[in-house]
Amino acid sequence: MGEPPADPRTGRTTVSHAVIEDKTDQSGTTGPSLVHPVEPDAKRLEAGAATFRMLSDPTRLHILWLLTQGPADVGTMVTATGANRTAVSQHLAKLRLSGLVSTRKNARNVIYNIIDGHLTRLILEGINHADHRITGEPTHE
Repeated sequence: MGEPPADPRTGRTTVSHAVIEDKTDQSGTTGPSLVHPVEPDAKRLEAGAATFRMLSDPTRLHILWLLTQGPADVGTMVTATGANRTAVSQHLAKLRLSGLVSTRKNARNVIYNIIDGHLTRLILEGINHADHRITGEPTHE
C-alpha cells in the first residue's frame, strides 16, 4: 500500500482513518486537520493533560460539543445546556483562557467557536466512546 502522502503545508506524513469535516481554521485555510505522528515529549504530554483537564467537567464538555456543531453565543449555550448564564460564561472564560475556543464580536453578542479540527475530533470521539460504554455497543476503529 505504501507510505501516505506528505502534507504539502507541513511536510509531515499524514495518517488519518477518516475526515469528519472540512473546516476553515483560524488562518483561513480550509481543509481537514489531519492526524500526524508525533512522539510526545514532556511539554506535549503536559499540554495534552491540560486539555483533558478542561474536558473533565460535564458542562464544559457539553459546551464544547455544542461548538462542534458550529459557532454559538452564550444565550444559545445556556438554552442548550440548561446551565445558568453565569456558569456558562465562567466555563467559556476558562475555555478561552486555555486556548480551546476563540471569540468574535457580532454586534452586541460574543460568538464562540471551537479552535481546531483536532479538538473537534477529540470531543466527538470522546462522546462516541462514552456512548459505546453506556449502550454496550461493540467498539470499532
